[in-house]
Amino acid sequence: MASEEASLRALEALMIEFFHSCTSNERKREIEELLNNFAQQTGAWRYCLYFLSNTGNEYVMMYSLTVFENLINKMWLGLASQDKMEIRSCLPKLLLSEHRALPYFIRNKLCKVIVDIGRQDWPMFYHDFFTNTLQLIQSPAMAPLGLILLKTTSEELACPREDLSVARKEELRKLLLEQVPTVLGLLTGILESIWDKHSVTAATPPPSPTSGDSGDLLSSLLQGPYYSKLLSQPIPMLNSESEHLCSLALESLAHLFSWIPLSTSITPSLLDTIFHFARFGCDVQGAKGKLGGPSMNGNTQLPDGVERARLGVLAMTCVNELVSKNCVPLDFEEYLLRMFQQTFFLLQKLTRENNTHTVKSWLEELDESYVEKFTDFLCLFVSVHLRRIESNSQFPVVEFLALLFKYTFHQPTHEGYFSCLDIWTIFLDYLTTKIKSRLADRDTVLNRYKDALVLLLQEVLNRIQFRYNQAQLEELDDETLDDDQQTEWQRYLRQSLEVVAKVMELLPSHAFSTLFPVLQENLDVYLGLQQFIVTSGTVRRLNIAAENDCRRLHCSLRDLSSLLQAVGRLTEYFIGDVFAARFNDALTVVERLVEVTCYGSRISLYDLETAVPTVLKPDLIDVHAQSLAALQAYSHWLAQFYSEVQQQNQERFVSLITSAMDATTSLIVSKVPEKLLLSACHLLVSISTTVRPAFLVTVPAVQNLFNLITDSSARRLPPEAQVLVCRALSNILLLPWPSFPESEQQWHTRSTNHANLLSALTRHYRLLRGSASLQPRRVGLEDMKAIVHQTLRVLKDVVDSISGESTKSRQICYQSLQESVQVSLALFPVFIHQPDVTDEMLSFFLTLLQGLRVQMGVPFTEQIIQTFLNMFTRDQLSESILHEGSAGCRVVEKFLKILQVVVQEPGQAFKPFLPSIISLCMEQVYPIVAERPSPDVKAELFELLYQVLHHNWRYFFKSSVLASVQRGVSEEPMENKAQFIAMMQAFGQSFLQPDIHIFKQNLSYLESLNSKQKLYNKKLFRTTMLFHFLNVLLQVLVHKSHDLLQDDIALAVYNMASVDFDGFYSAFLPEFLNSCQGVDSNQRTVLGRNFKMDRDLPSFTQSVHRLVNDLRYYRLCNGSLPPGTVKL
Repeated sequence: MASEEASLRALEALMIEFFHSCTSNERKREIEELLNNFAQQTGAWRYCLYFLSNTGNEYVMMYSLTVFENLINKMWLGLASQDKMEIRSCLPKLLLSEHRALPYFIRNKLCKVIVDIGRQDWPMFYHDFFTNTLQLIQSPAMAPLGLILLKTTSEELACPREDLSVARKEELRKLLLEQVPTVLGLLTGILESIWDKHSVTAATPPPSPTSGDSGDLLSSLLQGPYYSKLLSQPIPMLNSESEHLCSLALESLAHLFSWIPLSTSITPSLLDTIFHFARFGCDVQGAKGKLGGPSMNGNTQLPDGVERARLGVLAMTCVNELVSKNCVPLDFEEYLLRMFQQTFFLLQKLTRENNTHTVKSWLEELDESYVEKFTDFLCLFVSVHLRRIESNSQFPVVEFLALLFKYTFHQPTHEGYFSCLDIWTIFLDYLTTKIKSRLADRDTVLNRYKDALVLLLQEVLNRIQFRYNQAQLEELDDETLDDDQQTEWQRYLRQSLEVVAKVMELLPSHAFSTLFPVLQENLDVYLGLQQFIVTSGTVRRLNIAAENDCRRLHCSLRDLSSLLQAVGRLTEYFIGDVFAARFNDALTVVERLVEVTCYGSRISLYDLETAVPTVLKPDLIDVHAQSLAALQAYSHWLAQFYSEVQQQNQERFVSLITSAMDATTSLIVSKVPEKLLLSACHLLVSISTTVRPAFLVTVPAVQNLFNLITDSSARRLPPEAQVLVCRALSNILLLPWPSFPESEQQWHTRSTNHANLLSALTRHYRLLRGSASLQPRRVGLEDMKAIVHQTLRVLKDVVDSISGESTKSRQICYQSLQESVQVSLALFPVFIHQPDVTDEMLSFFLTLLQGLRVQMGVPFTEQIIQTFLNMFTRDQLSESILHEGSAGCRVVEKFLKILQVVVQEPGQAFKPFLPSIISLCMEQVYPIVAERPSPDVKAELFELLYQVLHHNWRYFFKSSVLASVQRGVSEEPMENKAQFIAMMQAFGQSFLQPDIHIFKQNLSYLESLNSKQKLYNKKLFRTTMLFHFLNVLLQVLVHKSHDLLQDDIALAVYNMASVDFDGFYSAFLPEFLNSCQGVDSNQRTVLGRNFKMDRDLPSFTQSVHRLVNDLRYYRLCNGSLPPGTVKL
């Protein structure tokens, strides 16, 4: 024993040294290597058994258990059966004798190691593994230990990792399922006995109803003696030991419920007991805090309240596991109803108020995790089960909504409130869908819920107003952007407005009559500000200075801004079929919005000095911007108004548009704050693009804007505003007027005006043509680049905005652009070494080709393509991709996108380019990017190859489908075979690369080519490539390198195999198994035998996953066997 004793002392010394703060990293690596080498020795486990029994050092214990874990999970197969027996005997004995003395994390690790043995050997070689656990649970002294073993067994055996064969996984699950009724019975017994033992048995009178309790609600919700007992029974005071035992039992239940199917094994008495414990979370004696970590630490005494609250959290976790299952057997539906009735008793408790507590203060005092769990339950109930339960007469849905309403609007945190709004959104979606599918009794359904919807709308509107809710709203962050690029305040407002909009869809008239008066009230304050403006010299000042007045004005302006957004969000409920019915309401809104925008622009509120400039000035700017945005939202309504009033009401419409243009164009100057300027530009674009009034070009304000934009001496707008204004002005001249016949469109005049507009906008750009022959000097280069950027952004946007419009619009556009396009082509070679300029130019040409290809004509398009092909030599491509970083890669990507447009063109015009395009891809671009790990350029390159194949299939396979059927499969004439093979090899090679996006994209391309062109059936693919692709895809599954795509890969394998199932089973599969390293011939035979020769997709996919799992398992086992092991 001396050597074991000496080894233990040495190991303790090493561990102390390893974790000492002064030990260097190099020394730590040496110690690590020493420990790894020791662990690999045959018989090291005997030393570890001695260490565990004789050390007090936690590090040594943990190391020893890790050695056992590694032995059991990786080397168990090669261990002598006598050694296995010894380990199976010794470790449980050690656990039983030492579990009270061991630190809890060591005890839990030891439990896991014992469960790992059971995972390998139960029931064949370790027949009493599970029986021992059940016996421990039934022994009062050992029950906590038994429950830890039970939960670990559930975790490790029900959902095992991949280090087991599929057959063993299925066997374990079956064995566990057989034990489930017994286990649930034992757990029910533990929980019931503890509850009963600690319950107050004396006849305690029930608590008197509090002011907030609804007797009617309870009587309808909870009928029968059981519920009255539940209501009146106080929550027992548990001692620490009982609380700990209940925590362990509930944790085990929660994990069991995560995988066992819903069945009658989950008895009513078990459900009742779980709900007993869920009541602990409603008990304000539970300490405030956030819980949820595992309660494995039996040695730590938690404060009484925290542990009590924790029982409630664990019980609700159990409930949520059950409710999250969508597949409910018929015989379980009654149980569900019972669960929901019990949960609403809890909801009633959570939303009660009395003399000492409001609902909010009550919820604030509860454990945060419990409230979260309860909200999760409500969400699951509404999203998964409401459709099942709603029609049940024993379930009072309307009363439930009343409780949910109280619960929602008394949430103590913003996140809690957001989660509750999500629940209402799900409910409103459900109701909307139900009404649309049952139009006959639409009113009956609506009337049932109308009161709830009315209350919801009113309260959500109150919640977004500073007038009612300033303290909470001021807490919201309005600066930091989240992942969705919105601030906390914007998210709050958006989610609230979604609820308002969904109520509007169900109750349009009521919602409008609720919202509009509130908007009016705040508008009156805003429109009354004019009287407080005083002017001294050039300075205009808002004469409101008292702190209280400033605060009230700030609240009113913030609310007006929110309500304007609300009104804008509701525009979709005034158009389409309901246009006429709701015309007057919409007209009232639009007239008011036009009035507000005119008022804001006329008195330039953004330009005022205020008493609190950091607060009130942004408020005034925001209201003005939101009024423009709200009016913009009504552009579709204005378009419908325009089409309906061609004959009558014309004056009213013209007045609205003219006033809106006056308000908008006066803001389109560079001195206006950008937020406001951009809102004005977007409104202008919407009116010119969506409404398209024929008289718009004659409106004086619009003519002034034309003059401003074409005046080269005027101060230029910021880039984004410049692009938007030019788009609007171009669209005014290009887009057809609605309801006007072709003969009245005045195309000739509009064409001349458009040519003049673009001529003015490109004046400086066209002058650059003179420098096309010279290499630009360094001095003037930046100026030239600035002109190119500014002009091409505008031109690209102009083309983009009319690319889907009528032929006439595109014709006029191209005529106006023609000279600038030629200038661009001449300038391209000059800037070829300036990637930022080349990028801009290629973006412009890409947009041209996508939108105006027909107008440009074939000869000029050919000239453009040829110019690019000549410029992008191998050296130029190499320079762009390898040396110019992301800017250079973007240039090449744009070039490939242009070629994608060309190869997709139907007809013969661009077919002559195919050979040089394929050559450029395969001989110039592909060799540069193939071995680079970066995905840059690859995605566009492979998309181009796909488009070449998809749109030019007959470039490779001449014959039609009919001809190939008549001729038979044997002779399939093919052209350009070498290029086809090279392209397929490139796709195959990409599946060996780590980039998952390229893999997914290329797999979908192959599948698409197969579904549309029968790629896998082609003789060349079938005879020379099919097995290679199958092999690569299966190897990818085995190596788990692209695990997220395993379903897509399995589907592709099936589609490839289904071309020739006989060949797959008789030739490919044996060949694949023979080539597999790390498995022996017997294992190969088993793998082959287990791959069922099914031909349907689900069975085949199951066989593929089984093959992959078991192959990995065999390799793991074989790789861990000691040298010279004999396998039988």
